[in-house]
Amino acid sequence: MDILSVRGFQKRYGDKIAVRDLSLTVEAGDIYGFIGHNGAGKTTLIRSIVGAQAFDGGAIEICGHDIAREPIAAKRMLAYVPDNPDIYEFMTGMQYLTYLADIYEVPAQNRMERIEGLARRLDIVDALGDPISSYSHGMRQKLVIIGALVHDPRLLVLDEPFVGLDPVASHELKLILREHANAGAAVFFSSHVLEVVEKLCNKLTIIRAGEVLAQGTTEQVRGDDTLEDVFLDLVEREA
Repeated sequence: MDILSVRGFQKRYGDKIAVRDLSLTVEAGDIYGFIGHNGAGKTTLIRSIVGAQAFDGGAIEICGHDIAREPIAAKRMLAYVPDNPDIYEFMTGMQYLTYLADIYEVPAQNRMERIEGLARRLDIVDALGDPISSYSHGMRQKLVIIGALVHDPRLLVLDEPFVGLDPVASHELKLILREHANAGAAVFFSSHVLEVVEKLCNKLTIIRAGEVLAQGTTEQVRGDDTLEDVFLDLVEREA
C-alpha cells in the first residue's frame, strides 16, 4: 500500500524553480531516505508533504488523501519532526504531549501508555513535569519525537531528526523508526548523515538543485560503493 505518493511535484520561489517534476512513492514498511546538499530542495518538498506550504505543480497524497484538497484528512495520517524543535515554552513537557494527544483524539489510556513508554526509551521521563523553556536542544528534540509518535501516524516525516541527540537516544530512535515501519507504517526522512541513511533506509532519493539524480532501493543506488561515494560522485558529475 502507498503511504506517500508524490507525482510531478514542482515549487517556485519567484522566478526560481526550487524543485522540478519530482516523483516518489513510499510504501508501508519503508524507511525512505531523502538526501541532497544544502539548498537542494529537501525541506521545500517536506514542508509541502506535511501541508505547511503550497506548491505550484503536481500532487501529493497521504494514504490516498490529497494534501491540497483534503488537508485535514491527510494530516491526520502523518506526523512531522522539523529540523528545529520550536515548541511552546510556557508548557511543561507533559502538557505539550497531552495537547497533541487531544488534537489527534488519542484515548486517555492509550496516550499515557505510549507517552510513558517512549519517554522511558528516550530517557526524558523525569523532565516531563518541567517547563519546556528549561529544556536543552536535545531534550526538545526528544519531546517533539514523542509528540509525533503519540497518535501512531501512518507516515512519520522527519527533517534531520538525529541532530542534538546523544548517542544513546540516537540509537534508540533508530530502533523506534524500524519498529514503526515494521508495524506497517512508513518513515520518510532527510539527513546529511549518510552513514545513518545507508544503514537505516531501504529506499532513497538523491536530489541536486531540485532534480532527482538517483532513486531506488538503497542497494540499487549504492551498488558496490558506499552511499557517501555515490552521493559525492553524482553531485560532482552534475555540477
